[in-house]
Amino acid sequence: MAEGNEQSMKALKEVWKRAENSLCADCGKPDPDWASSTLGVFICLSCSGIHRNIPSISKVKSLKMDCWDDAQVQFLAKHGNAVTKAIYEAHIPIYYYQPTYNDCQVLREQWIRAKYERKEFTEPGKKLPYSDGVKEGILWKRGRDNGQFLPRKFLLSEREGCLKYFTKQDAKEPKINVKIDVINAIFQPEKIGSPNGLQITYLKDNKTRNIFVYHESGKDAVDWFNAIRSVQFHYLKVAFPIASDNEIKSRLTRNFLKEGYMEKTGPKQREAFKKRWFTLDHRRLMYFKDPLDAFAKGEVFVGSGENGYSVQKGLPSGTQGNFSWHYGITIVTPDREYLFTCETETDQLDWIRAFTSVINQAMTPQEYASKCLDAVSFPS
Repeated sequence: MAEGNEQSMKALKEVWKRAENSLCADCGKPDPDWASSTLGVFICLSCSGIHRNIPSISKVKSLKMDCWDDAQVQFLAKHGNAVTKAIYEAHIPIYYYQPTYNDCQVLREQWIRAKYERKEFTEPGKKLPYSDGVKEGILWKRGRDNGQFLPRKFLLSEREGCLKYFTKQDAKEPKINVKIDVINAIFQPEKIGSPNGLQITYLKDNKTRNIFVYHESGKDAVDWFNAIRSVQFHYLKVAFPIASDNEIKSRLTRNFLKEGYMEKTGPKQREAFKKRWFTLDHRRLMYFKDPLDAFAKGEVFVGSGENGYSVQKGLPSGTQGNFSWHYGITIVTPDREYLFTCETETDQLDWIRAFTSVINQAMTPQEYASKCLDAVSFPS
């Protein structure tokens, strides 16, 4: 018996070592050490927890701690990540967001359920709840002034190329009507205080505006997210007919590069430093008094190194403003220097890495145009 189990474990390790099984089948995390004995995929610990919540579809076991019989090992050997992906990921719409291990729980869970439970991607041309070009429904929206979440009707229309929301169910005129090409959407469960919290940002007069919403259902929240991406994709296909699908995909919703608290001072650099919430959205560095503010109090454009932008560790000698945090950062632009302080060295280094990643990228013609239009910088 022991000899048979030893042979099974040896065979299991051989399958486990295959290159195709070196990353989690669902989130791409390296070195997965769990597997589904019913689906035949190798997955990480985090994704195994999601699989465990779908026991009718997937039964998971540890590759290190659990025993595997010959039949289960043979099943894994016959399937594995490549074969199973070819079945369950055969027809993923190009605009559909495929989460990684860095993404939040709701995105990863609904991705796994969409694949294995709902089998959304196994058939070509399958009607999907986010692919109609129109989506209408209720989202709980945070009030700009009172901070309360109230139900609001939202309407997304590919034909009109916009997202609207209405303060009342029977309202004929929307509170806002935003063109789809200026919208970004990002899941923010911790910031919003809901596992299905979604931050929708858009540009108005080249300034960023925020809407914070959530849905009680994780599936509906992710469907809204992918519906926005679907409408954006088809809009951009018409606007840029010679662009490839992958080029257009890269212009859909994006995660913020970095968010968190820093202290800042004003343009004279003699004022006291004030604690503010900062968001780096590619080349836009915005700051807010509160993380859930609807409007940024200020923005600065972060250009490329070849255009005179740089980031430096520390503050200039002789900085006069009073500050309580001592890990400084200086952003140098062609017009002025911006001074910040971080609470910890880890925060300081993380921000410097984020700024450096932006500054090292060459600017596009659209970013040049954005810089020319952007007249806002940090007030005191």
